[in-house]
Amino acid sequence: MYIWQRPEWPHFHFDSTAALADLADAHRALGELEGRAHAIGIDQANQVTLEAFSKEVVATAAIEGEALAAEVVRSSVMRRLGLSEDGVIDRHVDGLVDIVNDAVTAINEPLDQDRLCRWQSALFPGGTSGIVRIAVGRYRDHEDPMQIVSGRPGREVVHYQAPPSDQVRSEMDRFLAWFAATTPPDLRAPARTSTPLDGLARAAIAHLWFESIHPFEDGNGRLGRAVMDLALAQHQGGSVRLYSLSGQLLTSRKAYYDQLNQAQRGDLDVTSWVRWLVQQFAAACRHASGVIQSALLKRAFWDQHASHLTQERSRKVVQRLLDDGDGGFLGGLNADKYMKMTGTSKATATRDLTALVSSGVLWTAGAGRALRYYVNVPGWTHGVDQSSTAPPADSSAQSSS
Repeated sequence: MYIWQRPEWPHFHFDSTAALADLADAHRALGELEGRAHAIGIDQANQVTLEAFSKEVVATAAIEGEALAAEVVRSSVMRRLGLSEDGVIDRHVDGLVDIVNDAVTAINEPLDQDRLCRWQSALFPGGTSGIVRIAVGRYRDHEDPMQIVSGRPGREVVHYQAPPSDQVRSEMDRFLAWFAATTPPDLRAPARTSTPLDGLARAAIAHLWFESIHPFEDGNGRLGRAVMDLALAQHQGGSVRLYSLSGQLLTSRKAYYDQLNQAQRGDLDVTSWVRWLVQQFAAACRHASGVIQSALLKRAFWDQHASHLTQERSRKVVQRLLDDGDGGFLGGLNADKYMKMTGTSKATATRDLTALVSSGVLWTAGAGRALRYYVNVPGWTHGVDQSSTAPPADSSAQSSS
């Protein structure tokens, strides 16, 4: 029995006490992320937003098995954010970017049938999914069952079957009425009443409810995540979006589908689903916090070593080491790699590297042909056992005194 076939449908409920620790952890992760965003300043925060926005668009498509070119998505996002007018224009990509942008910025606009239909139309600007013509800009109306199926023809596995098409409008009316009634009070129409509901739990339930109805012929997954994005943006009050929940769900794609499937085949107690999705939200926030923390470390590094990095070739190499992160530069830097990256001679490479070590920009491990150079960022170990070799944390101060 699917959840929409149960007598108590659609009266979802969850155990707030059982979910309390997960909700508290997620709210804390969001608060820490927003605090770090304030610390890096508006310019770098905008860069983090650009990356998170682009990642969200690429990931929500990838969850459905659709690969979008990252550079095309980035160009489209930059146009939407007013950062550039250049880049390749792709109507399909632009449509998905418009949906994500509308969901996270137009938080005061009601979520209604018209808005959802416009979103779905934006996904399929040519009126087709691949080469198959589909119903665009309206709820599905086909008589065949709406099923989520995998497997080869003749050996299909039905994971879920949604309500019949003739029930979709009434089901969506109930869903949209609930979404409006549970909108945060400062965004809600004065005539609406609301039952207090945690904003993260609301987003989880909204996504499950929408996916369970599956109101459109195609695009329901991307639209359902946009609905969730809208609920999260309303919870945050429209503050800058710094994380990508779809990016996190993509890393847990199988578990994401498994959790949805279990929730859609269970009863109306969705505690497990809420807890799981809230945990994914916390993980997305922590990943974004790590990105910001890395940006802070890099900025502090450049501030400290600006006077030691006056040569363009050295700056280029150090920037590459910083971009690759802690241990990301495979095998560490040696003189041969420095020569290839800068086009210098062995003597120049050795002289440059020696100067960078003496000024504290780099530190070394090993000896002879095994000598390796690592960028000296506090807390970065690069996977090197430092029991006998430690980075010269104070060497830059010593050299400048």
